[in-house]
Amino acid sequence: MSEPRGSENSTQPLPVIEKEPEPPPPAVAEHADGGGGRFWSARRVPAGIVALLLLIGAGAFLYDVAAVRAHRPAMRWRRELAGQLAVRPLDDTWVLVGAGVAMALGVWLIVLAATPGLRALLPMRSPHSDVRAGLRRDAAALVLRDRAMEIAGVRAVRVRMRRRRAHIRAVSHFRDLDEVRADLDVTLGDAIKGLGLTRPHTLSWHVARPGRKG
Repeated sequence: MSEPRGSENSTQPLPVIEKEPEPPPPAVAEHADGGGGRFWSARRVPAGIVALLLLIGAGAFLYDVAAVRAHRPAMRWRRELAGQLAVRPLDDTWVLVGAGVAMALGVWLIVLAATPGLRALLPMRSPHSDVRAGLRRDAAALVLRDRAMEIAGVRAVRVRMRRRRAHIRAVSHFRDLDEVRADLDVTLGDAIKGLGLTRPHTLSWHVARPGRKG
């Protein structure tokens, strides 16, 4: 007798589901100089003032040159300026004052061009190299103040954030001052690290008793 063909065992390979590898976590951008540096200010006001002065001066000189080319007399202010510069010596007071003002304006523009500005914005570490993050100084000072107020015995705290250092003045109405300083060292050290700044600030604090009333 022949067995029915339907009873034959037919095995088919099961589909294989391959799990995609998980992407690696984004690497935190670390730089040898501590990060991308400070944020640069656009300085729209100084740039606008300089552009306006240059526009007015260039327009006045262009109008005067065009008038002279049209066989008209030069403007009165330019004739007087040329005459004063021709007769006044170099050590004249007004010449020295004008040169000092011009030099001060030039130094001011050079300083603005060579410094980043935005001192109130602290650069932070970022998980991506093409993304920059910043934290305002007043917000960082508020975080440190709140963390310091959580310490037992601390009555009042004042925090001043500088560019590289954070100054903390605390008032403790009980507990030993050395114990309060030790707690401030640990708590504020962790708080500074938690801010995620590219260059964590150095802490300096002063703990005192409240002054006597009357």
